[in-house]
Formats: sequence, structure tokens, C-alpha cells
Amino acid sequence: MKRSLGPKPVAYPLPVFVVGTYCPDGKADAMVAAWGGICASEPPSISVTINKNHQTFHNLEARQAFTVSIPSWPYLEETDYCGMVSGRDHDKFAETGLSAVRAGTVDAPYIGEFPVVLECRVSAMHPMGTGIQVIGEILDVKVDEEVLGDDKKPVLQKIGAFGFDVTRMEYYSLGTVIGKAWDAGRKFMG
Repeated sequence: MKRSLGPKPVAYPLPVFVVGTYCPDGKADAMVAAWGGICASEPPSISVTINKNHQTFHNLEARQAFTVSIPSWPYLEETDYCGMVSGRDHDKFAETGLSAVRAGTVDAPYIGEFPVVLECRVSAMHPMGTGIQVIGEILDVKVDEEVLGDDKKPVLQKIGAFGFDVTRMEYYSLGTVIGKAWDAGRKFMG
């Protein structure tokens, strides 16, 4: 029997994205966002929902650009810290030792140590309760060569990405292959 938990922002797995923007004074900023995901294939687009009181929202509104850096588990502590303090009061890059790298296609920084980066231009903003859903067209994806397979595609196990459990407030690892997409369900095809 299933037990009702009521209306909650629960989905599994939730991503751990680090959204990079520049503040009005040009300082690089980064915030953790779990409310997001790919939202379109053509044009390739990603969505993140950000509280309109966050510094990142004001940065996005002004510059119309952001990056999504996908952290690996060795950087769990640095990533968590970026979600704990505000860019108004803290220089998260200086405090964590992470490297702010200027993106090649948009006016935003990304985190050099993180293996996967999406460079995005804001294409839409939609009010969603206390937040704003920001849709970004993905203009470029950068991936560290060390996490590519022989086929030159990213390998999740090498990336070391991790997810977020909002109900337990915990991070968890990802990466065990359990089957092939568009193959595992073939037994049900006539």
C-alpha cells in the first residue's frame, strides 16, 4: 500500500547542477540548483528554477546568460557550500578554491574542475510560485576528455555525477548501468 506524502517537490533522481553567472560588478558566482532538467531537444534546452530573491536570478536577468556545471563526487563539499551561502555575501570561488573559467559562447563563468559544462543563453523566464523557471538554450557542451569513452561520448561512471534526495536532504552517487535504453523492453514487443 502506498502512503500519501501530500503535495511536495519530489522526483527521483533530482540533479545537482551548479549555475554559473556574473554579478553586476563582474564577480563570478555559482549556486546549486536541483529543480531542473533538459526540457527540449530542438533547440537543445535546459530549465532551472531559481528563487527570485537569489543573487543568481538578478545576474541572469541582467546578463541573459548562464552555465550549468555538473559536479563530480570528489567535489561534494565545495558543491554543497555553493548551495549554502549567498553570492551577495561570499566569494564562493575564492572560499572553495574552485576555478571560475569564462565560458566561450556566453557571458558567464563555469567551474573548471567539474567535468561537464553547458553554456546557455536565456530564452525564456516563467514565474513559478516563489521562483522563476529559467529556460536556457544550450549553445555549447564542454566535457573533460578524461570522462569520454572510446566512442568519444561521456561515460556517467567516469563523470562521477551525484543526485539529490529532497526528502532526506542527502546526496547519492549515480552510475551503475542496469540496462540499455530502447533495448531492455524488447521482450514486450510482438
